[in-house]
Amino acid sequence: MYLDVRPDWLAYVDEIPRALVAANAVATLDALEQSPRHHHQKAQLLFTVRGVVNCEVDGAVWIVPPQCAVWIPGGLTHSVFGSGEVECLSLFIDPPESANLPKDCCTITVSRFFRELLMRANALPDLYDVDGPDGRIVSVLFDELAVAPVEDLCLPIPGDPRLKKLTDLLIAAPADHASVAEWASRVALSERSLSRLLAEEVGMSFGRWRRQLHIVLALRRLSAGQSVQAVAIDLGYESASSFVTMFRKMVGKPPSRYLLERSRLR
Repeated sequence: MYLDVRPDWLAYVDEIPRALVAANAVATLDALEQSPRHHHQKAQLLFTVRGVVNCEVDGAVWIVPPQCAVWIPGGLTHSVFGSGEVECLSLFIDPPESANLPKDCCTITVSRFFRELLMRANALPDLYDVDGPDGRIVSVLFDELAVAPVEDLCLPIPGDPRLKKLTDLLIAAPADHASVAEWASRVALSERSLSRLLAEEVGMSFGRWRRQLHIVLALRRLSAGQSVQAVAIDLGYESASSFVTMFRKMVGKPPSRYLLERSRLR
């Protein structure tokens, strides 16, 4: 099923006079299913229970591994799709200004306590009692959302057609060890022009941008059950240890620890 894209549902959630509207279900989404680009007035908090969700907005793809959530500000056009079979829940939020919630799209870490709040909020009636226990649940959820750690799990997508072609080539052949100059020539650019365009459009060097792509691809594979060794080989690393070193530098912890912490949050 689609997560939130039926026109009647979008109009419905925006019209409900509450700071939070729950989908009241854990949706299942597979890799072949992608929502049309859409937006809603309320912001959206999309929590991944199992699998990896991808949220595509103009200029970027946000990766949402298990036990993480993506915050989508109100009015932001986006689409959502899964990497393999995933389960997720969706909350639509119109918080008071005092809530101090994120202003931009971001991926956040969900603690055990925050997860239980999300699950509880997902079962709220549409017109819950704002001044009763349900209203207090929503207030605490906003407090937790405001302080939840933000993770750098975003792949910037350049707008220049030559860089878009390069993105497709890199995704199709992540293990290709071609030099920056060789990659540039494949999209009819000089190495200097490629570096300049990447700096202008995504604010990264070619090397960092490619490593960020590898993190995205690695999280999809690891969450699907592939071993670190297999992922390292698929991405073209000489050894599992060299891949682990790259992952630790980009994410702040090795993949085994990252996944273990995710599993403990379930």
